[in-house]
Amino acid sequence: MAGKISTGGGGKRDTQPVVDPNVIPFIDIMLVLLIIFMVTAPTPTVDVRVDLPPPNPIAIPLEGRNPTFVQIEDEGGRIFLYVDGEATTIEGLSDTVLERVSINNYALPPQRYYADALIFIRADHDAAYNEVVTVMSRLKEEGFAKVGIFAEQVS
Repeated sequence: MAGKISTGGGGKRDTQPVVDPNVIPFIDIMLVLLIIFMVTAPTPTVDVRVDLPPPNPIAIPLEGRNPTFVQIEDEGGRIFLYVDGEATTIEGLSDTVLERVSINNYALPPQRYYADALIFIRADHDAAYNEVVTVMSRLKEEGFAKVGIFAEQVS
């Protein structure tokens, strides 16, 4: 407890206790709790790898290397998948993508399809993020190395 110091000039001292709450310990406890919560906060469990282009990109000839597009559409809660306009299911996705990759990338040798073929995923505005990540994961599990998200500006 602290004593109140008199501001007056009399010879008499006012020794009444200070009734204002001492907030310093409260602030210390709150700062400690803030640090604990910041350290123990969970990190995101799903990571999407993003490869940014180098600052000075080198022109890569893409003659005979056309990207393959996977379209995800949500119609009333049902998800529909299309590979270059051809309807498919999640189970047949990798086979359909491989077939379209072989057609779109005639300049690539077949052993380089999985490593060098460009696959872009387009999602309907209503499609859930979970569906996009599921399709990306399925293609990555099949061995396709260059899977990206295709973004278009809606006008």
